[in-house]
Amino acid sequence: MSTTPHNDHHREVATGRESDSAVAVQERFENPGLAPHKHRLGDSDPAAAKRSEAIVVALLTISIVASVAGIVLYVVLPLNAEMMSVRLSNLSLGLGLGIGALGIGIAAVHWAKSLMNDEEQIEERHSVASGAAERAEAQQILQRGADDSNIARRPLLKGALAGALALAPLPFVVPLVGNLGRDWDVDKFRHTIWGDTPEDADPSFFGETADGRVGRRLAIDPTGDPVQASAVTRGSVFHIVPQGMDAEEHYYEEKAKAVVILVRMDPGIITEAPERQDWSYDGIVAYSKICTHVGCPVALYEQTTHELLCPCHQSTFDMTDGAKVVFGPAKRPLPQLPIAVDTEGYLIATADFDEPIGASYWERLK
Repeated sequence: MSTTPHNDHHREVATGRESDSAVAVQERFENPGLAPHKHRLGDSDPAAAKRSEAIVVALLTISIVASVAGIVLYVVLPLNAEMMSVRLSNLSLGLGLGIGALGIGIAAVHWAKSLMNDEEQIEERHSVASGAAERAEAQQILQRGADDSNIARRPLLKGALAGALALAPLPFVVPLVGNLGRDWDVDKFRHTIWGDTPEDADPSFFGETADGRVGRRLAIDPTGDPVQASAVTRGSVFHIVPQGMDAEEHYYEEKAKAVVILVRMDPGIITEAPERQDWSYDGIVAYSKICTHVGCPVALYEQTTHELLCPCHQSTFDMTDGAKVVFGPAKRPLPQLPIAVDTEGYLIATADFDEPIGASYWERLK
């Protein structure tokens, strides 16, 4: 096939454009190299380098002081039934860990930026597999980096760094070691004060049913007012503690086990096991508020579905069917508190929970 002069002209123009593009691409991607290196003040002024070293030492000292202070406050602060003492103890540990780690981190960054060599390094790419020569070269590079840190010629820095690194984990480790000597008697989880009737207890905290059953009255948390069955309307939810709870010697420990959630529903929709027929009263049921997954408080009630939701991991319990698990990671129903009404119309607990409350543990029977 022959070509016309017109087509030849276009072909020459296209060829010229391609060659121009190749030249442009070649020029565009030419290696620009590195900009001139800018020296820091500390590179030429020994006084500036000393100031930088002092700043790093100060940061590491802050880390050391924070770690030691966290441990000292943890030991010194009394850990008793007062909630504030628990908060202060946790706060001291948290601040000790946080400031200790933060001091080391900022010191490391300042050390690298102000004292170590900051000249640009170029390393050509090579195959992934390395021979003996390459590995020896890598060791030399690491050694040069260690030498470049000048830690051998800065004993104050070396001591501060070693002290900070050694003390920073202690606010985390000391409580763990200290807990090894604490009370690990898990039998205390099998019982709550719902089942206790001490002889010296205030009789006004207890009630008796018409058939002679005696139990501690249910009270609203946090007011401590006893609950009458007539005051619990359908669809209502009450957060319950044993009446007289604030008179207990170990208030927080006992309350953590005894908290209950109380709900009233239509008795016709409740499914009860034969042995639990007398554990509720006219649609009023009471269950432990402690989730059987990891012990979070179950406190969200959905009226339409009659389900309780644990906000921590979304375990869901059906209140109409023995608080059985219908969703989530929990494996066991919430323990039920047997309740009745005394002769004065107040709700009472006729017995303790039918099983240990909360999450499973190694000596649990159920």
